[in-house]
Amino acid sequence: MSTLVVGSRASHLARAQVREFLAPLRERFPGVVFRRRVITEAGDQDRRSALRDVSERGGSAFSVNQVNALVSGGVDVIVHSLKDLPTANPPGLILLPPPTRADVHDALCGSTLADLPYGGRIGTSASRRIAQLLHVRPDLVPVEIRGNVPTRLGKLRTQQLDAVVLAAAGIKRLGRGEEISEILPVGLFPPSPGQGALGIQIREDNEWAREVLAGSGDPVTDAEVRAERAMLGELHGGCSVPVGAFGKADGGVLTLHGQVTSVDGGRQVEARLSGPVSEPDKLGVLVAGLLLDQGAEGILAEVRPTAAA
Repeated sequence: MSTLVVGSRASHLARAQVREFLAPLRERFPGVVFRRRVITEAGDQDRRSALRDVSERGGSAFSVNQVNALVSGGVDVIVHSLKDLPTANPPGLILLPPPTRADVHDALCGSTLADLPYGGRIGTSASRRIAQLLHVRPDLVPVEIRGNVPTRLGKLRTQQLDAVVLAAAGIKRLGRGEEISEILPVGLFPPSPGQGALGIQIREDNEWAREVLAGSGDPVTDAEVRAERAMLGELHGGCSVPVGAFGKADGGVLTLHGQVTSVDGGRQVEARLSGPVSEPDKLGVLVAGLLLDQGAEGILAEVRPTAAA
């Protein structure tokens, strides 16, 4: 029997994502053994430092070691959270079209936004979420929290927080959807580019892996996340900058909403544009141009030296 080695991070969420990805493949290819390999990232090892500091020391906090394992041949495919990946692929690697993505929204746990007290303490490690929340509620006090989803949910109690904000997809993939107090609307809180989607990465020359994984991707999801990531790439942003993007395909039309917010929430620029679903990268570049015309570069320049992933 042939073996396909699948790499991912060690968290419960990463395990859930691999199970989700492999379930239909195991049915389609009963003669293939899918073996999982756990790869620990710098962001997993260092849970005290700010993510931007971890990324500055060695690249993206949640993908570098997995990418190295793929390049060296230690694994055949990596299942990432797409939002954790830089927009540029290392030489020799490609991203396959992702499966249908899960819920794209951010979620509040512990309280709804309206019920948070004045000066409420809200836990998150993402500069985008901090910026967006402060833009809507400048009275809130962000508290940086790190760790996997169960750990961050537990910090509601251990750090006396009024709420934490997490990706709805991760909470639901772990079967803890009942702990969500409010789903934040994407109109006000567009997610990180690629949020909710899996990033399926292989070596460009691995024809067998490409053959086995062909057909696992969803073309609608692929168009939506390509537009989002093209916008981010044109802004020269990384996975730790306060940039939100939400692409939505409807028939042959793809609409992209982009947003850039200063870290203190005081300034925010937005742009929306529609185009053919067949040209997602072009749409992403055009929306980025509209954001830059409104001053996005000045906002990002304040954080890029310490936040680039």
